[in-house]
Amino acid sequence: MKGKITAQSISLFEKKGFTETSIQDIVDSLGVTKGTFYYYFSSKEELLMDIHLGYIDGLLYTQNHILNDTSKSFKEKLSANVYMLITNITTQGAAAKIFFREMNNLSPEHLKIIEQKRDQFRLNIEGLIRAGMENGELRADLNAPIITMGILGITNWSYQWFNPDGNCTDEEVAEIFVEMILKGIQDN
Repeated sequence: MKGKITAQSISLFEKKGFTETSIQDIVDSLGVTKGTFYYYFSSKEELLMDIHLGYIDGLLYTQNHILNDTSKSFKEKLSANVYMLITNITTQGAAAKIFFREMNNLSPEHLKIIEQKRDQFRLNIEGLIRAGMENGELRADLNAPIITMGILGITNWSYQWFNPDGNCTDEEVAEIFVEMILKGIQDN
């Protein structure tokens, strides 16, 4: 039931927003009582935190597998990270929207936990960029923090516009992004 409450809440939060969705809305949509809700969550904010943790912990778990794969080159690891973020839209698009849009509704204590995990994700990408610079796969004069923010900006914003059923697959979008990142858009 906890999973059903979470899934239904993600759907309602995506449509109505966190503040406009009441616990009553959630339980009514599932045909359960508030007691059922409170059995699993002490508050709506705890539910929101659970959604945030599920999203960011899933990304960090997958990212760590990518980064620790010694058989992959820098480019392959970068491509895998970009692909993971774009593919995640297909599987976690609503949760991603809630993650980015509703973060300000977390308590300061919960927000700090999420920000630390989000920062770790960013620092992992930055470390990958630095490793590419050090091993000669990337120019040594790059600003790794800015490049990292650019990569995260283009991938994280994709949840607003990417349609998994559209003209390009998630893999094609990821390939376009990686090509753009690594080679730029200048005609040589």
